[in-house]
Amino acid sequence: MLVTLVASSKGGCGKSTVVTQLAAGFAQAGQHTAIVDADRQGSSFRWAERRPDNMPAVQAFEGARKALQRVPEDTAQLVIDTPAGSGERELEPFLELASVLLVPVLPSRFDLDATLRFLDELKAIRRIRSGKLPVGLVANRLKPWTNASQAAVDELAAAAPFPIVARLRDSQAYVLLTALGKGIFDYQSEQVRGHQQDWKPLLRWIRRQA
Repeated sequence: MLVTLVASSKGGCGKSTVVTQLAAGFAQAGQHTAIVDADRQGSSFRWAERRPDNMPAVQAFEGARKALQRVPEDTAQLVIDTPAGSGERELEPFLELASVLLVPVLPSRFDLDATLRFLDELKAIRRIRSGKLPVGLVANRLKPWTNASQAAVDELAAAAPFPIVARLRDSQAYVLLTALGKGIFDYQSEQVRGHQQDWKPLLRWIRRQA
């Protein structure tokens, strides 16, 4: 089982979007996929509940340790949504299990400052310090046509101790699809395929780490 842990020290950075879009992509690829939603808001869990019956299923479980115990043994892909503001104590139930750790980051001054402090904390965690748990940054809700977004990505790349493994553009498509329990990999229209391209470097990075 490949376990993707998604965490951030700041709320509103798009953790649940990353979790649900990855889950939809894994499910569409024919892999038995599950979500553990440890965030009190339960956004990823509710997304899975709304998922239509004609889409590849994604199982979802709420909680932390007890939820992990309920994940079926034949699960191929497990994606974990953690609480906003997580530190080592909140992440502890998942750190030994995780195959990779993703940290979404928004292109704003507040988000960059908070994320860089969080990354310094992550560096001290034993599995990360030893290189056994790869960490990747997901630059999220970018407006690639603006200087501000590009400057934020450049600063993050220069200052962060971990690589940027995906650059996801800002789009209302994610809002609409989340409300339907769907993801961009559930469609094959020309417009959606452009967004799918944003995720391919992330999916390749996850496969390489595994």
